[in-house]
Amino acid sequence: MTSDDTSADSPFRSEPTARDEAPQFVLPLVVHIERAAPPARTDALETAARAVLTILSDERSLGDGEWAQAMRDWQDARIRKVVRRARGAEWRRAEALDGITVTGSGGTEVRVYPPVPLDGWPKDLARLQVSGTDLDDPEPPAPADPAGVTLWLNPDLDMTAGKAMAQAGHGAQLAWWELPEPRRKEWREAGFPLSVRVADDPARWTALTRAGLPVVRDAGFTEIAPGSCTVVAEGPRDGNWQPDLGHV
Repeated sequence: MTSDDTSADSPFRSEPTARDEAPQFVLPLVVHIERAAPPARTDALETAARAVLTILSDERSLGDGEWAQAMRDWQDARIRKVVRRARGAEWRRAEALDGITVTGSGGTEVRVYPPVPLDGWPKDLARLQVSGTDLDDPEPPAPADPAGVTLWLNPDLDMTAGKAMAQAGHGAQLAWWELPEPRRKEWREAGFPLSVRVADDPARWTALTRAGLPVVRDAGFTEIAPGSCTVVAEGPRDGNWQPDLGHV
Protein backbone atom coordinates (compact mmCIF):
# COMPACT_ATOMS: atom_id res chain seq x y z
CA MET A 1 0.00 0.00 0.00
CA THR A 2 1.01 3.61 -0.20
CA SER A 3 -0.05 6.65 1.71
CA ASP A 4 -2.13 9.24 -0.07
CA ASP A 5 -2.31 12.87 0.94
CA THR A 6 -4.10 14.11 -2.11
CA SER A 7 -6.52 16.94 -2.59
CA ALA A 8 -10.03 16.06 -3.68
CA ASP A 9 -10.38 19.75 -4.31
CA SER A 10 -11.21 21.53 -7.53
CA PRO A 11 -8.22 22.01 -9.87
CA PHE A 12 -4.81 21.86 -8.27
CA ARG A 13 -3.31 25.22 -7.29
CA SER A 14 0.41 25.81 -6.79
CA GLU A 15 -0.20 28.76 -4.45
CA PRO A 16 -1.40 28.14 -0.86
CA THR A 17 -5.11 28.55 -0.27
CA ALA A 18 -7.22 28.91 2.87
CA ARG A 19 -7.52 25.11 2.88
CA ASP A 20 -3.73 24.79 2.99
CA GLU A 21 -3.47 27.23 5.87
CA ALA A 22 -6.14 25.49 7.97
CA PRO A 23 -5.09 22.74 10.42
CA GLN A 24 -4.59 19.59 8.37
CA PHE A 25 -6.34 16.30 9.10
CA VAL A 26 -6.33 12.89 7.45
CA LEU A 27 -8.96 10.19 7.08
CA PRO A 28 -7.33 6.84 7.94
CA LEU A 29 -8.34 3.67 6.12
CA VAL A 30 -6.93 0.23 6.90
CA VAL A 31 -7.32 -2.69 4.53
CA HIS A 32 -7.16 -6.26 5.85
CA ILE A 33 -4.56 -8.20 3.87
CA GLU A 34 -3.46 -11.67 4.91
CA ARG A 35 -0.49 -13.12 3.03
CA ALA A 36 -2.30 -16.32 2.14
CA ALA A 37 -5.45 -14.66 0.81
CA PRO A 38 -4.98 -11.07 -0.35
CA PRO A 39 -8.08 -9.30 -1.64
CA ALA A 40 -8.65 -8.57 -5.32
CA ARG A 41 -7.58 -5.10 -6.38
CA THR A 42 -10.93 -3.93 -7.79
CA ASP A 43 -12.86 -5.17 -4.76
CA ALA A 44 -10.40 -3.31 -2.51
CA LEU A 45 -10.86 -0.09 -4.48
CA GLU A 46 -14.65 -0.33 -4.43
CA THR A 47 -14.72 -1.21 -0.74
CA ALA A 48 -12.52 1.77 0.11
CA ALA A 49 -14.86 4.06 -1.82
CA ARG A 50 -17.89 2.67 0.03
CA ALA A 51 -16.07 3.03 3.34
CA VAL A 52 -15.60 6.75 2.69
CA LEU A 53 -19.27 7.13 1.80
CA THR A 54 -20.28 5.15 4.87
CA ILE A 55 -18.47 7.43 7.29
CA LEU A 56 -19.61 10.57 5.46
CA SER A 57 -23.23 9.51 5.91
CA ASP A 58 -22.97 7.98 9.40
CA GLU A 59 -25.10 9.74 12.03
CA ARG A 60 -21.99 10.16 14.20
CA SER A 61 -20.49 12.34 11.43
CA LEU A 62 -23.50 14.65 11.16
CA GLY A 63 -24.97 17.47 13.22
CA ASP A 64 -23.87 17.11 16.83
CA GLY A 65 -22.55 13.56 16.38
CA GLU A 66 -19.39 12.49 18.17
CA TRP A 67 -17.35 12.54 14.94
CA ALA A 68 -19.00 15.62 13.41
CA GLN A 69 -16.43 18.23 14.46
CA ALA A 70 -13.53 16.09 13.26
CA MET A 71 -15.31 15.54 9.94
CA ARG A 72 -15.91 19.26 9.54
CA ASP A 73 -12.31 20.15 10.40
CA TRP A 74 -11.06 17.57 7.90
CA GLN A 75 -13.30 18.80 5.09
CA ASP A 76 -12.39 22.44 5.76
CA ALA A 77 -8.76 21.61 4.93
CA ARG A 78 -7.23 19.44 2.21
CA ILE A 79 -9.17 16.21 1.79
CA ARG A 80 -6.41 13.81 2.69
CA LYS A 81 -6.79 10.04 2.98
CA VAL A 82 -4.15 7.49 3.94
CA VAL A 83 -4.49 3.76 3.29
CA ARG A 84 -2.50 1.31 5.40
CA ARG A 85 -2.53 -2.48 5.58
CA ALA A 86 -2.92 -4.84 8.51
CA ARG A 87 -2.90 -8.58 9.10
CA GLY A 88 -3.32 -10.92 12.03
CA ALA A 89 -2.96 -9.21 15.41
CA GLU A 90 -2.48 -5.86 13.67
CA TRP A 91 -5.93 -6.12 12.15
CA ARG A 92 -7.49 -7.16 15.47
CA ARG A 93 -5.97 -4.10 17.15
CA ALA A 94 -7.15 -1.89 14.30
CA GLU A 95 -10.68 -3.27 14.63
CA ALA A 96 -10.70 -2.40 18.33
CA LEU A 97 -10.34 1.31 17.57
CA ASP A 98 -13.38 3.53 17.03
CA GLY A 99 -14.39 3.27 13.37
CA ILE A 100 -16.45 1.36 10.82
CA THR A 101 -15.55 -1.85 8.96
CA VAL A 102 -17.00 -2.17 5.47
CA THR A 103 -16.92 -5.54 3.68
CA GLY A 104 -16.87 -5.68 -0.11
CA SER A 105 -18.76 -8.04 -2.37
CA GLY A 106 -15.57 -10.05 -2.80
CA GLY A 107 -14.85 -10.20 0.92
CA THR A 108 -12.37 -7.31 1.21
CA GLU A 109 -12.46 -5.66 4.62
CA VAL A 110 -11.66 -1.96 4.96
CA ARG A 111 -11.94 -0.11 8.24
CA VAL A 112 -12.37 3.67 8.17
CA TYR A 113 -11.83 5.98 11.13
CA PRO A 114 -12.83 9.53 11.99
CA PRO A 115 -10.19 12.03 10.85
CA VAL A 116 -7.06 12.61 12.93
CA PRO A 117 -4.41 15.37 12.81
CA LEU A 118 -1.57 14.62 10.39
CA ASP A 119 0.80 14.12 13.31
CA GLY A 120 -1.77 12.66 15.70
CA TRP A 121 -2.32 9.07 14.57
CA PRO A 122 -3.34 6.48 17.18
CA LYS A 123 -0.28 4.33 17.87
CA ASP A 124 -1.94 1.12 16.67
CA LEU A 125 -2.52 2.75 13.28
CA ALA A 126 0.72 4.73 13.11
CA ARG A 127 2.78 1.54 13.25
CA LEU A 128 1.00 -0.09 10.30
CA GLN A 129 2.77 -0.51 6.97
CA VAL A 130 2.04 1.88 4.12
CA SER A 131 4.18 0.09 1.54
CA GLY A 132 5.38 -3.31 0.48
CA THR A 133 2.16 -4.89 -0.76
CA ASP A 134 0.20 -4.47 -3.96
CA LEU A 135 -2.93 -6.19 -5.19
CA ASP A 136 -4.04 -7.76 -8.46
CA ASP A 137 -7.30 -8.89 -9.96
CA PRO A 138 -7.32 -12.66 -10.59
CA GLU A 139 -9.46 -12.01 -13.66
CA PRO A 140 -10.70 -8.91 -15.48
CA PRO A 141 -13.55 -7.19 -13.61
CA ALA A 142 -17.07 -7.33 -15.04
CA PRO A 143 -18.42 -4.28 -16.87
CA ALA A 144 -19.38 -1.37 -14.63
CA ASP A 145 -22.89 -1.49 -13.19
CA PRO A 146 -24.87 1.11 -15.18
CA ALA A 147 -27.30 1.58 -12.27
CA GLY A 148 -24.58 2.89 -9.94
CA VAL A 149 -21.89 5.55 -9.91
CA THR A 150 -18.77 4.61 -11.87
CA LEU A 151 -15.41 5.90 -10.70
CA TRP A 152 -13.18 5.92 -13.77
CA LEU A 153 -9.40 5.70 -13.21
CA ASN A 154 -6.91 7.43 -15.49
CA PRO A 155 -5.47 4.75 -17.81
CA ASP A 156 -2.16 6.62 -18.13
CA LEU A 157 -1.27 6.56 -14.42
CA ASP A 158 0.46 3.65 -12.71
CA MET A 159 -0.79 3.80 -9.12
CA THR A 160 -0.21 1.32 -6.33
CA ALA A 161 -3.32 -0.27 -4.87
CA GLY A 162 -3.19 1.95 -1.79
CA LYS A 163 -2.91 5.12 -3.84
CA ALA A 164 -5.75 4.00 -6.10
CA MET A 165 -7.92 3.13 -3.07
CA ALA A 166 -7.47 6.64 -1.70
CA GLN A 167 -8.21 8.14 -5.13
CA ALA A 168 -11.38 6.05 -5.46
CA GLY A 169 -12.41 7.36 -2.04
CA HIS A 170 -11.84 10.92 -3.25
CA GLY A 171 -13.99 10.27 -6.33
CA ALA A 172 -16.81 8.81 -4.24
CA GLN A 173 -16.66 11.83 -1.95
CA LEU A 174 -16.93 14.27 -4.85
CA ALA A 175 -19.95 12.33 -6.15
CA TRP A 176 -21.51 12.52 -2.67
CA TRP A 177 -20.98 16.28 -2.49
CA GLU A 178 -22.64 16.65 -5.90
CA LEU A 179 -25.91 15.09 -4.79
CA PRO A 180 -28.83 16.83 -3.05
CA GLU A 181 -29.90 15.26 0.23
CA PRO A 182 -32.86 13.21 -1.15
CA ARG A 183 -30.59 11.51 -3.68
CA ARG A 184 -27.89 10.95 -1.09
CA LYS A 185 -30.52 9.15 0.99
CA GLU A 186 -31.51 6.97 -1.96
CA TRP A 187 -27.90 6.10 -2.72
CA ARG A 188 -27.20 5.26 0.92
CA GLU A 189 -30.33 3.10 1.25
CA ALA A 190 -29.37 1.24 -1.92
CA GLY A 191 -26.02 0.33 -0.35
CA PHE A 192 -23.93 2.82 -2.36
CA PRO A 193 -23.91 0.94 -5.69
CA LEU A 194 -20.69 1.87 -7.48
CA SER A 195 -17.97 0.47 -9.70
CA VAL A 196 -14.30 1.36 -10.02
CA ARG A 197 -12.87 0.74 -13.47
CA VAL A 198 -9.94 1.87 -15.58
CA ALA A 199 -11.01 3.98 -18.56
CA ASP A 200 -9.03 1.85 -21.00
CA ASP A 201 -10.12 3.81 -24.06
CA PRO A 202 -8.02 7.04 -24.15
CA ALA A 203 -10.71 8.81 -26.17
CA ARG A 204 -13.31 7.95 -23.54
CA TRP A 205 -11.04 9.20 -20.75
CA THR A 206 -10.55 12.50 -22.56
CA ALA A 207 -14.30 12.83 -23.06
CA LEU A 208 -14.95 12.09 -19.38
CA THR A 209 -12.53 14.76 -18.20
CA ARG A 210 -14.19 17.34 -20.47
CA ALA A 211 -17.80 16.48 -19.62
CA GLY A 212 -18.19 18.66 -16.53
CA LEU A 213 -18.19 15.63 -14.21
CA PRO A 214 -16.49 15.61 -10.79
CA VAL A 215 -12.74 15.15 -11.32
CA VAL A 216 -10.08 14.36 -8.71
CA ARG A 217 -6.80 16.17 -9.26
CA ASP A 218 -3.80 14.97 -7.31
CA ALA A 219 -1.80 17.39 -5.17
CA GLY A 220 1.39 15.57 -6.08
CA PHE A 221 2.61 14.56 -2.62
CA THR A 222 3.11 10.89 -3.54
CA GLU A 223 3.67 8.79 -6.68
CA ILE A 224 2.33 11.07 -9.42
CA ALA A 225 2.78 14.60 -10.71
CA PRO A 226 0.87 17.54 -9.19
CA GLY A 227 -2.39 18.32 -10.93
CA SER A 228 -2.79 14.86 -12.48
CA CYS A 229 -6.41 13.86 -13.10
CA THR A 230 -6.82 10.53 -11.33
CA VAL A 231 -10.56 9.78 -11.16
CA VAL A 232 -13.76 10.95 -12.84
CA ALA A 233 -17.12 10.18 -11.21
CA GLU A 234 -19.90 9.32 -13.66
CA GLY A 235 -23.53 8.99 -12.58
CA PRO A 236 -25.92 6.09 -13.27
CA ARG A 237 -27.16 5.53 -16.78
CA ASP A 238 -30.40 3.92 -15.66
CA GLY A 239 -32.16 3.02 -12.43
CA ASN A 240 -34.64 4.81 -10.20
CA TRP A 241 -32.60 7.94 -9.61
CA GLN A 242 -30.25 10.04 -11.67
CA PRO A 243 -27.84 12.32 -9.82
CA ASP A 244 -26.77 15.54 -11.46
CA LEU A 245 -23.50 14.05 -12.69
CA GLY A 246 -24.48 13.43 -16.29
CA HIS A 247 -22.79 10.79 -18.39
CA VAL A 248 -20.73 10.59 -21.55
